[in-house]
Amino acid sequence: MGYKKRANSNFLVQGSILAIASVISRIIGMIYRFPLTSIIGDVGNDYLSAAMEVYSILLLISSYSLPLAVSKLVSTRMAKGERKNAYRIFKGALVFAFLSGTLVALFLFFGAQWIASLLKTPLSIFALQVLSPTLLVVAVLGVFRGFFQGMGTMMPSAVSQLLEQVVNAIVSLWVAYMLYQHGARIGRVLGNSEHYGSAYGAAGSTAGTGAGAVFALLFVLMVFAAFLPVYKKQMQRDVRSRKEGYGTVFGVLILTIIPVLLSTTIYNVTSILDMGVFKYLAAYQGYEELSYSTMWGVFAGKYKTLVNVPISLASALAASSVPSVATAFASDNMRLVKSRVHTVFHFIMVIAFPCAVGMGVLALPLMNLMYPPRTELIQSSNEMAANLMRAGALSIICYSLSTVSNAILQGINRMRMPVLNALAALGLHLVLLAGLMLGPDLNIYAVVIANVCFSLLMCLLNGWSIHKALHYKQEIRKTFLIPGIASVLMGAAVYGCYKGIMSLLKSNLIATVAAVAVGVVVYFVLLFLMRGMESADLKEFPGGRFLRKIMTRLHLLRG
Repeated sequence: MGYKKRANSNFLVQGSILAIASVISRIIGMIYRFPLTSIIGDVGNDYLSAAMEVYSILLLISSYSLPLAVSKLVSTRMAKGERKNAYRIFKGALVFAFLSGTLVALFLFFGAQWIASLLKTPLSIFALQVLSPTLLVVAVLGVFRGFFQGMGTMMPSAVSQLLEQVVNAIVSLWVAYMLYQHGARIGRVLGNSEHYGSAYGAAGSTAGTGAGAVFALLFVLMVFAAFLPVYKKQMQRDVRSRKEGYGTVFGVLILTIIPVLLSTTIYNVTSILDMGVFKYLAAYQGYEELSYSTMWGVFAGKYKTLVNVPISLASALAASSVPSVATAFASDNMRLVKSRVHTVFHFIMVIAFPCAVGMGVLALPLMNLMYPPRTELIQSSNEMAANLMRAGALSIICYSLSTVSNAILQGINRMRMPVLNALAALGLHLVLLAGLMLGPDLNIYAVVIANVCFSLLMCLLNGWSIHKALHYKQEIRKTFLIPGIASVLMGAAVYGCYKGIMSLLKSNLIATVAAVAVGVVVYFVLLFLMRGMESADLKEFPGGRFLRKIMTRLHLLRG
């Protein structure tokens, strides 16, 4: 009973811990991409993007669903006091992770040349092969993270995520620089120094991904070693539960993993399909390889790097909401399930709306801040990335909402619905992408527009599925209307602030930082004035008591 109360009372706080860690990790990842792009260039970003897209898909197939599946299965058993069965789920998942991780790692290493040719990015072979062992490490790491999340604590996952990204950034830059020089020397011999330097540099960057994962695994192993003696004592008091055989454990794992795997794979496979469709159609339309490779490098290396920062909040909140929703659903407490759904939707929209508007308004200033336009080529690249950001800002809201709604459906055992919804959205997405490229010839902008439509359709379909499953009626005013209106007004203030400071000081850094600061203050003042956030809402939010005191003293909140 104590576990159940703790899980239900602090799920948003725990989610926020993981969300904050995810955002900091994304920011670290975004910051180190600046010097990395300077080292490997837009073409190198294309090679790196191709390798990472394949890596992501294989990670989805082998182990991406493991943390969510393990956390869901562990949390439901912990809610019933079945600590021994929870531990057996953990051990069974470790065996599954080792087997699946080894198989896909071998496939990637030996199939790298075929995959690289299939993606029309042959020089990404080096990055693919360097990445292959990381698949096994991340699979095992995911089981440990899922176990701790199922126990109701996100701290090991959060800290390991931060350590992983810091090590990744340091090793990536160092090895990318060293290998770029080596590749350039090989390229000079072969008469293609720029491309070989970029390809080897991209491979060096993926070495950082592996080093970060190893460091994170070592950390969670130390935490687990300290926790295990305490947990074993707790298991000794578990004398009532019937032991689940490992055959049952593997069966439950597979039945949980497959639907999650299908939905997450379809949901995330859009990136690699986009890359393949875009490059094949661009080549068919007569674009030169360097041209479409550069466009994809800008899209993946600049646009997606920035867009993924706020979306990571939704991913973290989704990870934390699954155990809580699953526990409430297993207890047949539908009122609590609906309350959790409302809280998660409200929280993520309060964050996603201002991020989308702010990034749309400050698209070019942010790109110039991250990638100083020292040459006309970089300036042109930044302008393209900024235009992509303006066209795709809405996807921040839609992807955030669809990511969370996917997790909610999985938490209430509606595993098939995200799969069917993702299939429907993916089919329309691909038709639209091809139509926009072959019709109006929108090249890389077609990818962004099609992604917005995909995420929007996922929101609508998932929302309808949640409504049918829970008879849940979505609150509109506080969740969508007020954050949306406050964000638009904030955007006007941000634009005016940036333009005013730029006209006086001619400093993009000062103007951008000041505009962001003004935007944060204006948005939250408007949010509270318009009653988009009230005293009862703050009880669920991390640091809610402290915020409530401040807002009450400022007369922005009724005590």
